[in-house]
Amino acid sequence: MADATKKRPVYLNLVSIRLPLPGFVSILHRISGALLFLLLLIFGVGWFADSLASPSAFAALKQTFSYPIVRLLLLVALWAYLHHFCAGIRYLLMDLDIGVTLAPARMSSYAVLAVSILLTLFVGSWLLW
Repeated sequence: MADATKKRPVYLNLVSIRLPLPGFVSILHRISGALLFLLLLIFGVGWFADSLASPSAFAALKQTFSYPIVRLLLLVALWAYLHHFCAGIRYLLMDLDIGVTLAPARMSSYAVLAVSILLTLFVGSWLLW
């Protein structure tokens, strides 16, 4: 039987915990994957089906993509894809035992954040505006 005198946490406040940057990148990797799945499932399949329905439906969809809120949604989806891609490469390298110590893990976390944001700004400005 477990020791009854051992102190166990009663309440764990997840908001007050200071998460290290690699943990933050890991959570963003999971969020971006879920966001990609939901955005593609909800919007992507419907938009693709609408674009194939008729030339007028394609023109209407093209008009829909000119709205700023839709472009912002596409920019978020682009960031989710690029972050998920960059973080996935980081995790593949870590699976190969490259960059698993503390200093390289922190540096690769900074690199993933910086590269995904810069690529999103570059590709988003090129494709969406």
